[in-house]
Amino acid sequence: MPTREPQVSLSLRGVNRILSGHPWVYRSDIRAAEGLEPGAAVQVRDERGRFLGRGWFSTASQIALRLLTREDVPIDDAFLAGRLEAAADYRGRVVENTTAYRLVYGESDGLPGLVVDRYADYFVIQTLTQAAERLKNTFVRLLEERFRPAGIVERNDPKGRQLEGLEQRTGVLAGECPPEVVVEENGVRFAYDLLRGQKTGGFLDQRENRAAVARYARGSVLDCFCYAGGFALTLGAWAEQVEAIDNAPTALAAARRNLELNGTRNVVLREANVFDVLKAYSEAGRQFDMVILDPPAFAKNKASLEPARRGYKEINLRALKLLRPGGTLVSCSCSYHVAESMLLELVAEAALDAGRQVVVMERRTQARDHPILLTMPESHYLKCMVLAISS
Repeated sequence: MPTREPQVSLSLRGVNRILSGHPWVYRSDIRAAEGLEPGAAVQVRDERGRFLGRGWFSTASQIALRLLTREDVPIDDAFLAGRLEAAADYRGRVVENTTAYRLVYGESDGLPGLVVDRYADYFVIQTLTQAAERLKNTFVRLLEERFRPAGIVERNDPKGRQLEGLEQRTGVLAGECPPEVVVEENGVRFAYDLLRGQKTGGFLDQRENRAAVARYARGSVLDCFCYAGGFALTLGAWAEQVEAIDNAPTALAAARRNLELNGTRNVVLREANVFDVLKAYSEAGRQFDMVILDPPAFAKNKASLEPARRGYKEINLRALKLLRPGGTLVSCSCSYHVAESMLLELVAEAALDAGRQVVVMERRTQARDHPILLTMPESHYLKCMVLAISS
């Protein structure tokens, strides 16, 4: 007799969540799920047995189910290859002026828990759920068959894997990985360490914002939380001088390497605490034509939201005091819990305290290769405000 396909049944609230288009169902809304293996592909049904779709089940995470499809189709190699092909086709429509981009962005590409970033001929993957980890070798094989990369690296070091009962690890899964991979972005060359750099090597999600902000760059620029110099080098071709600050020696070493790659002479790197520098420059009466604030996530969860609000307001207040009339403030947040409306509210409060009048020129988000799934707010995390200081 054929083996019975694993099934889970959902509460009414879980059903309504699926019907609303959100792919996550929490454990509290699972009504029946007996004897399932970690990462199992399952049929999803309501309490009356009606078919809702197919998804991946987690035995550890509070997000117990991640929906894959509402259709009654098998979750096999052909299904996964089709999702990878659709992701590649989409990038062919939206990616430009770069040899590094995100190829797969989890739920937004219908592959929950899977991230794939491409750096020239090298791929970096993250398998962040039990199901994605279980299928890791399959994904590697499918990527090799479709793209023929020179190497595939896993960067499975995010702490979020622990919520799925998975250990953290990094390493080469296929081919090779050189000490650095050089890519081109918006006419600038960047060297990335795929095994030890931030995230999967670099911050690809700000690529389009860096190009957009460059249009406003002139005179003197202060780039805060510069990491590997993404904004600083992109703006260096337009501004007279850029001062780039970060408190991490490894970040500044990467930025220094990128300056060498491009022969850039008008970017000065400084190792320091950004909060301290902003305070000291404000007290000293320093002035800039542009200040860029691209901090790490201050609010990693709801519990840290209030101190995060204070942090965002403080850096924006101090940045506003450093800008000349007619200057530009670029204020970013990569905290999902800080909504765009909240960031604008905090900047408005800072502007009132600083006695500055501020106009919104652009409201931007993550690059298009990090697509926002309209029915999943969690897929929208990066906010980037370009603001003009009118007085």
